[in-house]
Amino acid sequence: MVGQVAARRAAGIVVKMINEGKIAGRAVLLAGPPGSGKTAIAMGISKALGSDTPFINMAASEVFSLEMSKTEALTQALRKAIGIRIKEETEIIEGEVVEILIETPASAVGQRTGKLTLKTTEMETIYELGQKMIDNCIKEKIQAGDVVTFDKATGRIVKMGRSFSRARDYDATGAQTRFVQCPDGELQKRKEVVHVVSIHEMDVINSRAQGFLALFSGDTGEIKSEIREGINVKVGEWREEGKAEVVPGVLFIDEAHMLDIECFSFMNRALENEMSPVIIMATNRGMTRIRGTTYVSPHGIPIDLLDRMVIIKTNSYDQQDLKKILAIRSEEEDVDLEEEALEALTKIAVDSSLRYAIQLITTAGVVAKRANKAQVSVAHVRRVYSLFLDEKRSTKYLEQYQNEYMFDEPDEIDETKKVVVKDDNDGEASAGTSVEEVDLTGDGDAHSA
Repeated sequence: MVGQVAARRAAGIVVKMINEGKIAGRAVLLAGPPGSGKTAIAMGISKALGSDTPFINMAASEVFSLEMSKTEALTQALRKAIGIRIKEETEIIEGEVVEILIETPASAVGQRTGKLTLKTTEMETIYELGQKMIDNCIKEKIQAGDVVTFDKATGRIVKMGRSFSRARDYDATGAQTRFVQCPDGELQKRKEVVHVVSIHEMDVINSRAQGFLALFSGDTGEIKSEIREGINVKVGEWREEGKAEVVPGVLFIDEAHMLDIECFSFMNRALENEMSPVIIMATNRGMTRIRGTTYVSPHGIPIDLLDRMVIIKTNSYDQQDLKKILAIRSEEEDVDLEEEALEALTKIAVDSSLRYAIQLITTAGVVAKRANKAQVSVAHVRRVYSLFLDEKRSTKYLEQYQNEYMFDEPDEIDETKKVVVKDDNDGEASAGTSVEEVDLTGDGDAHSA
């Protein structure tokens, strides 16, 4: 990431507070002009927290849906951002495959039978395989020399890699083959397994008749409060017994000014909950009206909610940072820019916006390819700059030619001026802006009034 040093330092402190659990009951607001890297900072926070910490990204307009109420949509988003780390012990079988034998009936009607010989450094055992285990072995392409792990409860097979004793079997190995040591000790072991699920997933599983399969249906609908209360009680029991621990995640709400006063009141109350996630909001508004009210507030957010927030400010990029960003973006887009073209795009980004300049990189690359040029030159940038307008030039064009567009609303409309239209029956109708009689009989003569 380029620039925004102060905002990135502040975000680093927030990440440390989240990891230490010291930011409960607070929210973070990323405030700055458009294109100043607010969403990029939020994505950086999610990466720094790791894969085990839930990170939910949503736009404020997603709350407004016909399928569920606003508070239900916010509740589901909040509970998606709260993870439960569940610890349980399970029995596994871990060893090196000595031999695997699967027999299929000649008639292809009966069931397949199979035997698997596993060994460790201390023992060797032959296991008879059921139909599910046979299917899993075929799916994972288990063969002699593989080090595997079997979960006795679920029948799940995990291939750990190839044994070092088979390192010389060049025909059975590829470039990406991983070699591991043959396990020691007994074949059957008890192992602690950790699962991380969100509270919302537990809500869905317990609220639908199809159970776990409801997670794949997509349409969760509204969930009753009784089910959520039961899940909270169960999670509390697991925490007391040491079976589970709560992992507060992050809920990132972009364009937070689009939320209305009811949503803000709900969020204010949700922050007081002991299992509340860390809420990060982003907005590019200044002093603006709170949606659903006539009150004007900073960033369009009520003062009482702003008082709970730590606000991180992002500034507009300077010319040097803009040049670095455009150079990085051109590499990502696989567009080779000449130095003069990069300077021209930087000047465009300063005069208009960074996002407009980034869009011109791709379009200029297309123009250069059509001209069979390996690099994008200033001429190509000028070409696409003349074809595609930015916001300032588009506004200036509309101000100049606004009378030629439909449904134009002039500042002042003179009610005394009318258009008198005559038809064949000498009927008259008023409809317009000048005093004129128009003959619709078809002979093409117009008479001034």
